[in-house]
Amino acid sequence: MYLALSGFVFTSVSRTQLSCVRQPHDRTSKRHQPTPFMDQLLNQLGGLVLGSVPTMILFILLVAAYGLLVRRPLDRVLAERRARTSGAVEQARHAIAKAESETSAYEDKLRAARAAIYQAREQKLKQWNAEREAALAQVRQHTQERVQGARQDINRSAQEARLHIVSVSDELSSRVLKAVLPAGVTPTEAAK
Repeated sequence: MYLALSGFVFTSVSRTQLSCVRQPHDRTSKRHQPTPFMDQLLNQLGGLVLGSVPTMILFILLVAAYGLLVRRPLDRVLAERRARTSGAVEQARHAIAKAESETSAYEDKLRAARAAIYQAREQKLKQWNAEREAALAQVRQHTQERVQGARQDINRSAQEARLHIVSVSDELSSRVLKAVLPAGVTPTEAAK
């Protein structure tokens, strides 16, 4: 195993033994010289890295198993749920659209029924007005006939009264003349 750290390449021969080899491209740098403390630190670091390899492999296997055993079925179930939910939402939208169309049809029928009722009411009012006008015309005609009859009765009575007055006035004038004229004179003689 190789580990690169600040210009050095470390090779691992065993778990506890690390050797430090200077890279050829870093020949100009002299400030990084391996020290015994640094060697010890690098040995410990290499041991930790080598010890964590099985954990990393197990973690990678666990992530792969999670993806295969849990994530894919979960994604499938969630996709199916989304499809069912969107299908239910689509059905709800269709039901709402159908209800709106039925509501508008009901409102149209209600408007037509109201118009028919209004029209029937208007016709009934016209019929009642026509019947009332006919009854009023009949009453007016009957009243006019009664007034005509009363006028004719009054004119007839007036004519009879005139004739009666004329007949009575002749008799009355002859009585007045008899009362005013001397006893042997007739009214015809006095008129001559």
